[in-house]
Amino acid sequence: MANERNDVTARVNVRYMVTDVDQSVAFYTQYLGFELLNNYAPAFADVLRGNLRLLLSGATSSAGRQMPDGAVPGPGGWNRFQIVVEDINAEVERLKALGLQFRNEIVKGPGGAQILLADPSGNLIEIFEPAQAEI
Repeated sequence: MANERNDVTARVNVRYMVTDVDQSVAFYTQYLGFELLNNYAPAFADVLRGNLRLLLSGATSSAGRQMPDGAVPGPGGWNRFQIVVEDINAEVERLKALGLQFRNEIVKGPGGAQILLADPSGNLIEIFEPAQAEI
């Protein structure tokens, strides 16, 4: 069986359009525990955390090309991936101490607590702590 790090069929790939590939690589590797796989800045880089491969695509990448209707892919929006943590308060405190920006405060619901972290291009990452099952 292939090493999980090298088994591309075991990965989930998410593409984010970014304004600065190098800045995005630094953000994901320094603050969120991703490992750099490839860096072809300013066009493209990819980083890995567990089985999540994040494709960071700049304006000069093939993913940044204008669509037939004239639309140009760009960063931002409300789609996001989730990083599950055991202690959301401690993680938010750690990230705020590093100067990172959040779009909201921690909100709680029946499934747990969440907050939205913004990367340097405005893409969102949801930091999530599942609700504790009552015994």
